[in-house]
Amino acid sequence: MTPEQMESKLKISFPDCDVIATDLTGTQNHYEVRIASNSFQGLNRVQQHQKVMAVFSDELKSGELHALTLKIIEK
Repeated sequence: MTPEQMESKLKISFPDCDVIATDLTGTQNHYEVRIASNSFQGLNRVQQHQKVMAVFSDELKSGELHALTLKIIEK
């Protein structure tokens, strides 16, 4: 999965988001995602992370995506 594919999936799920996906290892399966969205307002950190991780549930289950570090900001 490329950084652009990750960003595209997140923009579909969170249309108002600003997002940057960074490949941490060059293997396209370890990423850091920085995302800001109004969708995270009122949610605790665990709930915010769950919403983002749910977008990649298939990729995480299949192993296509191995590690995902999240930096979430409320707009």
